[in-house]
Amino acid sequence: MMKKDVIQVALLGLGTVGNGVYKVMKLQEPEMARKLGAVLKIKRILVRDLEKAAKKVDDPSVLTNDWQEIIQDDSIDIVIEVMGGLEPAGTYIKEALRAGKNVVTANKDLIAVRGGELLDAAADHQVDLLFEAAVAGGIPIINPLKNSLSANYISEVMGIVNGTTNFILSKMTEEGMDYSQALAIATELGYAEADPTADVEGHDAGRKMAIMASIAFHSRVTFQDVYTEGITKITEQDIAYAKELGWVIKLLGVVKNTPEGVEARVHPMLLPKSHPLATVSGSYNAVFVHGDAVDDVMFYGRGAGEMPTASAVMGDVFEVAKNIACGITGSTHCGCYKKLPIKKIDDIVSRYFLRMEVEDKPGVLATVASVLGNNSVSIAQVVQKATSGDDAEIVVITDRVRERHLKDALLTFEHMSIIKSVSALIRVYG
Repeated sequence: MMKKDVIQVALLGLGTVGNGVYKVMKLQEPEMARKLGAVLKIKRILVRDLEKAAKKVDDPSVLTNDWQEIIQDDSIDIVIEVMGGLEPAGTYIKEALRAGKNVVTANKDLIAVRGGELLDAAADHQVDLLFEAAVAGGIPIINPLKNSLSANYISEVMGIVNGTTNFILSKMTEEGMDYSQALAIATELGYAEADPTADVEGHDAGRKMAIMASIAFHSRVTFQDVYTEGITKITEQDIAYAKELGWVIKLLGVVKNTPEGVEARVHPMLLPKSHPLATVSGSYNAVFVHGDAVDDVMFYGRGAGEMPTASAVMGDVFEVAKNIACGITGSTHCGCYKKLPIKKIDDIVSRYFLRMEVEDKPGVLATVASVLGNNSVSIAQVVQKATSGDDAEIVVITDRVRERHLKDALLTFEHMSIIKSVSALIRVYG
């Protein structure tokens, strides 16, 4: 095989991440020949608005709004997709793979839904498909799961994988803000989108956990398999009680490989203050992996942003470039050789934080304990405080219990006049 001194690249998208990729590419030019044995050159950049994009690049002649100019150019070896969304990105990636082009993508939405299909297409055409930047921004986690930790039986991956929600909860915890105040600041600083639904309802984190579960457990887990619950119902009262009892509240993604199947879920959880994740603040992300040989390892860093995400994208591009130089592209494959069942949320076992408004009179706490006990729910901690008028507030942290049993108890509470409301139900990690 003839060695290539120049490897031609096409970039799809010149938004926040695309702009970062362009900058890193330029910064790394002096080092490329020694690092890679070749130089990467951007042959084409696909954009919507040519005039707007021309202000961001040194040479506007590389810009195009015609995908066919890229897909039909046999000199282009690597396509970098940072457009986002399912379409047209999905079509472009599949066409690029079928045309024998290697692909690097940061598209978590697409990989979480169609990752298996696209990896199979890459294997069929002996090209690479890499997606480190699809999970946790600049934090290396996909490659460690696929390679560095591949000699382990991985039983759990958990962590904080959404910077927006972690920023909001950090503001609520550290500065006493309510949810709406913290969201407004996150939006002003650019951490939250104008429509923050994907972040605050746990969908973004759910997609990332689906990708990591598929790799860690060698069994296809899609976004639809992940139970998601957001942070919009978390209140200052919940955070204050958690502090009082020695906990902090974080939006966690948790995937476990259990004998009954894969648990895949994203929701707010109480963490003990002593846990390393309890101190992960602001927009930072952190991921814990538990393997039978390595025990616990933690990956920590910037989970999003122009340059951290570009760092992950370009790391993949460099890997593909090395593979091209060695003639070994196409070694990546799906790796999901198992078909493990997905556990329903009602079948998980956890501890729970319950906050309830009740009538302030003797015997109420005993009645609450009795209802919980009749449904196999034991109490580990309890706090009762008088509020206003004839009502009081009870906070209960349970021992480990199957979720459906707790829900049975909650149904009983709904029909009891002494229980005014169940104001909060938050799972407890561990």
